[in-house]
Amino acid sequence: MADSTTMLSISDPVHMVLIKTDIFGETTLVASYFLEWRSVLGSENGVTSLTVELMGVGTESKVSVGILNIKLEMYPPLNQTLSQEVVNTQLALERQKTAEKERLFLVYAKQWWREYLQIRPSHNSRLVKIFAQDENGINRPVCSYIKPLRAGRLLDTPRQAARFVNVLGYERAPVIGGGGKQEQWCTLLAFLCRNKGDCEDHANLLCSLLLGYGLEAFVCVGTKAKGIPHAWVMTCGTDGTVTFWESLTGHRYIHKPVNPDESPVAEQPKPLYPYRTIGCVFNHQMFLGNCQPSDSVEICVFDLNDESKWKPMSEEAIKSVCAPGATTSLPPFPPLCASTIDASVTSNEIEIQLRLLVSEHRKDLGLTTVWEDQLSYLLSPALASYEFERTTSISAGNEEFQDAIRRAVPDGHTFKGFPIHFVYRNARRAFATCLRSPFCEEIICCRGDQVRLAVRVRVFTYPESACAVWIMFACECAS
Repeated sequence: MADSTTMLSISDPVHMVLIKTDIFGETTLVASYFLEWRSVLGSENGVTSLTVELMGVGTESKVSVGILNIKLEMYPPLNQTLSQEVVNTQLALERQKTAEKERLFLVYAKQWWREYLQIRPSHNSRLVKIFAQDENGINRPVCSYIKPLRAGRLLDTPRQAARFVNVLGYERAPVIGGGGKQEQWCTLLAFLCRNKGDCEDHANLLCSLLLGYGLEAFVCVGTKAKGIPHAWVMTCGTDGTVTFWESLTGHRYIHKPVNPDESPVAEQPKPLYPYRTIGCVFNHQMFLGNCQPSDSVEICVFDLNDESKWKPMSEEAIKSVCAPGATTSLPPFPPLCASTIDASVTSNEIEIQLRLLVSEHRKDLGLTTVWEDQLSYLLSPALASYEFERTTSISAGNEEFQDAIRRAVPDGHTFKGFPIHFVYRNARRAFATCLRSPFCEEIICCRGDQVRLAVRVRVFTYPESACAVWIMFACECAS
């Protein structure tokens, strides 16, 4: 074990996140606190107690949510403890150094911004985001939200990583009163603990995972249709291919720039992606502002080495505040945790609950319900195929499913099926959503001769208890 002097040089705090979970499984971020633990190095017997006040998050970051009593103890005990004076001096020196680094970076960022505006005054309206507020209302350089993240054996491919990020819930930062969107980027631990976040949180996580897979990845900040601010991920291949990754859906788009000087009759690539403008791109080491005449994504050239198109920030300046070990940067990202959900048991529980909900709903309509177990089982391959397609963009196994259904449904009978996908495990909420689809309601409320119903649920688990829930309702009845 390291001695006390070595441990004193470890400046990473302990990050604690407090989450509230309601009876429906909905999570709310209550508090996020960075604990300076090194006071224990100067305490007698290597044991100390302290009291910390936890503050709220976002718009409530100045409101106290409670007091936490903490007891810190070193295991195994240190051979020798330091004097409290040595510990306090070290912490004061670090705070001083941190403040100076942050001051110098702010001076540099202001100078960089002035130079950027001198290129073209219209740059003032572009979405060039150098700093972003975290859940505690602290302004951090955007590059500090990204670090290469390895998923161990929990995710095998970049596309599977994109699917994992996509099934984490989407929720915009809460805003009090009218006006624009509330600004809040979450630290990675806070995002993973609550299992949901805004588009920036998803993009930061996906970019970190893609960097972990050895890809050259960047977060892009710009707008979607109607000028709505948005963040997505871009990877640059060794062959020059630029790929956009939409972290909220898992979709990938190859970017082929449109040539604005081309003749109007010439055939141009038609963009399939939803992005309209782009202001800047960044990762853990680089920040580049778009200084092309137009910030339109479709005519944008992503040659990031061309300083006439992309104005870079000094990598040394970014490193001073964002590199691992820099006292201003966030602590190392936590490793992803394996799922604690038993997919088979959970699938079965949701399916049983849905059968009860369907039977009750039909009873209220004066209809009896007959379940066809074999037909329910035959829906499984379709659900597996849908998830495989979401992960790999490859369709497979549909032929066998269709053949099995043709064999199972008697002559003179009609088969109808309706698949739907959720990222939560609340059966009642899922059923209410299904009923809002006219096609699904037609199946659930099917009337006629020899009506038999089927339902199949398949839960696909991902790290951090994220999951994709596929449900398929089906019915067969005499034509």
